[in-house]
Amino acid sequence: MRMRDSGELVLLAAIWGASFLFMRYAVPAFGPLALVELRVSIGAAALLPLLALRGELRVLARHAAPIVVVGLLNSALPFVMFSFALQSVTAGFAALLNATTPLWTALIGRIWLRHAISRPQGVGLAFGLAGVAILVWGRIDFRPGASGWAIVAALVATASYGVAANLARRYAADVPALGLACGSQLASALAVAPFALQAWPATPPTATAWYAAAALGLVCSAAAYVLYFRLIAHVGAIRSASVTFLIPVFAAGWGGVVLGETISPQMAVGGVVILAGTALVLGLVRWGPKPEAAAAEGRPLPASR
Repeated sequence: MRMRDSGELVLLAAIWGASFLFMRYAVPAFGPLALVELRVSIGAAALLPLLALRGELRVLARHAAPIVVVGLLNSALPFVMFSFALQSVTAGFAALLNATTPLWTALIGRIWLRHAISRPQGVGLAFGLAGVAILVWGRIDFRPGASGWAIVAALVATASYGVAANLARRYAADVPALGLACGSQLASALAVAPFALQAWPATPPTATAWYAAAALGLVCSAAAYVLYFRLIAHVGAIRSASVTFLIPVFAAGWGGVVLGETISPQMAVGGVVILAGTALVLGLVRWGPKPEAAAAEGRPLPASR
């Protein structure tokens, strides 16, 4: 990997790691639905001119069905779920749960699409599930103010990412990357709008909350998508997906520096086990022959937002 590509990978991880921080800042003022509506609307508004400049606006109409479905499952639902979760858990904790996305993608692909899974990937799935168990042990409490429902919401979000990735590979493989990114944000904005209007905060959000919401849309959605697909074009999907390992580091770092969040020994152990499993599932560590389906390098959708 060239120095420039490595730098862009680190930059992308820093941006997506910061997305958890921005959500922590903005969601108390806006609420999950209004915040997500702002994020995807700003993202769509920033990406649409780029799509027009490339002469690819027709892509949105030509591939409307897969774009809408992928948008709902890869942006609208998981964004709302993570925004809800971050009202109760730290940025670093949420980012570690987000790192399970490749595990869900592989598991859902195996169960639904009968994709082959190599022995290392099977071991990786087991590691990942064990890591999640360690991470959430003793925290599944559904009393008011506890983190039980937040953990469920975050896992629903990562599972949704996994379904979206498999749908995109099967039904949207011929959709240009920028068109898929832009269309998914636009579809999410239209889908969430009626609910966001009903849930719009009665108290005007602070300037800091508005800045955080704008950063989520412009930087963590629009700019990050462009950077991510640029990396895929230069270094491939598997290497680009390795950003998964850096995101929790940056999320925990931002949370520690800005919000004073700490990393418990339980989080550290669970995170290491999850990331070890993710490395095996992504094929970054493997042994023996790999199945043809598992060896094919698809185009994963972004793992964090």
